[in-house]
Amino acid sequence: MSEELDNIDNEEEEDELYEHQRIVVDKGQITMRLDKYLPHFTKNVSRNKIQNSIDAEAIKVNGLPAKASYKVKPLDVITFSLPRPPRNHELLEENIPLDIVYEDDDLMIVNKPPRMVVHPAVGNWSGTLVNGLVYYLKNLPTHRNGEIRPGLVHRIDKDTSGLLVIAKNDFAMTFLAKQFSEHTIERTYYALVWGVPKNPSGTIHQFIGRSLKNRKIIEVYPDGSHGKDSITHYKILKDYKYVSLIQCNLETGRTHQIRVHMKFLGHTLFSDSEYGGDKILRGQQSGSYKKFVENCFEIMPRQALHAKTLGFVHPTTKKWMQFDSELPEDFSNVLKKWETFAE
Repeated sequence: MSEELDNIDNEEEEDELYEHQRIVVDKGQITMRLDKYLPHFTKNVSRNKIQNSIDAEAIKVNGLPAKASYKVKPLDVITFSLPRPPRNHELLEENIPLDIVYEDDDLMIVNKPPRMVVHPAVGNWSGTLVNGLVYYLKNLPTHRNGEIRPGLVHRIDKDTSGLLVIAKNDFAMTFLAKQFSEHTIERTYYALVWGVPKNPSGTIHQFIGRSLKNRKIIEVYPDGSHGKDSITHYKILKDYKYVSLIQCNLETGRTHQIRVHMKFLGHTLFSDSEYGGDKILRGQQSGSYKKFVENCFEIMPRQALHAKTLGFVHPTTKKWMQFDSELPEDFSNVLKKWETFAE
């Protein structure tokens, strides 16, 4: 398979970063402490990591958080979500400039620029955010000789800009992973899309999955025959007649979710080459308007999508933290041009 086709395989959705398990305790099970019982069902997971997960309330018994000392009983239902052991590959340490918005002993917030790949993959073993993190943070959670996702709790596409949270220790990793798994993280994206949605706000709730015809893209499956459930809430921020600025809030974190959902709604992201947004989809196909749009494509040769805000509960303080980021230069310049054009 070509490197180009293989790239999407490495853009795992957030749910695939975690291992989900549901265990129904056997009828004949003898009474045993939870932290001693679980290692029988979690291969390659240390007892320390299990303890961190218990402390982070990521392990539940009969729907409720349980302590390590809880005595497992027959027919108990145990559910948990742990960061999945990553695929091993030697990571290169690279002194790559990082736009660090916030940092403490547990985590850091990074504002990723467009065109930067988040993690190493086929065709991109260097120059990624993770390569920079390995250099900057020598003591990130590691697995044996290093891991493919050191501290990476979630991700965004190469051509999407914006905020990412990075865990700096095992407990923070598990605590943040739990919030992503339970969809309690608050994430706001700004997207410039073709056209103006009929309704000023709404929710897109569809099953989406890898295309059965083209593995490079994701498609919507309204009948639920393929893919996974996905939910995006949106509202119009600005109407530029031919395009509009949209705010999207993610409830789930599927691969290409906003890009696929907006196309399904009939409003493909501006300049999104994979989903057809790099062509004129509204307005005349000639004259000064065509030149204007082509100039916008040149300014922003990537999908107009930015992860603007990020909110979550801090692992240690247990306080809500909220971060906001400015639109990158290419995005803001294109908006200024459409603002002037729409006057």
